[in-house]
Parts: sequence; structure tokens; C-alpha cells
Amino acid sequence: MLAPRDIDEYVLPTERRVIRFRRHWVKVMNEVVQAAVLFGVLLVAAVELPEGPVVSNMLWYGALLVLIKASYKISEWWVEKVVMTDKRVMLAEGVFTQKVGMMPLGKVTDLTFERTFMGRALGYGTLVIESAGQIQALNKIHHMPDPDEFYEAISELVFGEKRQTPSRP
Repeated sequence: MLAPRDIDEYVLPTERRVIRFRRHWVKVMNEVVQAAVLFGVLLVAAVELPEGPVVSNMLWYGALLVLIKASYKISEWWVEKVVMTDKRVMLAEGVFTQKVGMMPLGKVTDLTFERTFMGRALGYGTLVIESAGQIQALNKIHHMPDPDEFYEAISELVFGEKRQTPSRP
């Protein structure tokens, strides 16, 4: 199997990379919890159901399917990267088929930053990037780690000034 290309290979020589990150780990937490619960159900079924080759094989194959699905979802999260350069924002995703979405920063007209209570507690958020009346390949970035840093960097590049924080006396 061919290894997915690194997203830095898509950065042009005339661009400067500003930020590169993988989405927050909470994105795969649901898969990990589901796998743990299903393994628990399979374990209870193995103890409670009468022994036999059919039941044993079904439980073994069920556990194998849970493991394969969880491994695939974690692999998807691992290879997915977001890169912001001084000219565009790119999202590369896909384990077997790689897809690279891109939005030029020159088309950005509005930024919306959203953080739920859990997002504030665990350190992730969603950035909505809007363009001049067009649907772009990349308009929402969910589960961004340290979203304040990304929001400030993209605001500075798009709108020209860094967000001013009040100074403390």
C-alpha cells in the first residue's frame, strides 16, 4: 500500500506555512468509546452464552470487525491534517484515497468561531470560513485544537491586523 502524501508536499515554494495541525483527539473519542462498549458486550456475551463453535466464531469475528472499524477511524484521524499558509487553508484527508480541500485566503469574507462548553473545557472549537457567496471545498473546520491561535493567525492574514487583547494594569 502506498503511504499518503504529506500535506506539506502541496505547499508551493512561494507560500509560507503558518500553522499545521491534526484535529483534536476528541474527534476519535466516540469511536474509541463505541469500540470499548462493543468489546464489553461481546465479552459479556462470551461469558453468558453457551459454549459452541458457532457462537465462539461469531463473537470472535464480531470483535475483529469492531477492531478493524476502530482502527480505520483512528487511521483516518491520524492522516488528516490542516495546513494554513500565507495564501490558503488546506485540509488533506483519506487513508486509501486522499482528498485535499483548499480555500484561498483572498476569497475569505467572514470568519465565525464557535466553541461549545465541552470545546472550552477540552480545548477545541469550530471555525466557519465564509467566502464571497460561494460554497468552497473547505468552509468548516471542526475539532480544531487551540482554536484561538488559529483564529488569530487567519484573522491577521485575511484582515491585516492581529486581534488586540486588553492589557492588564
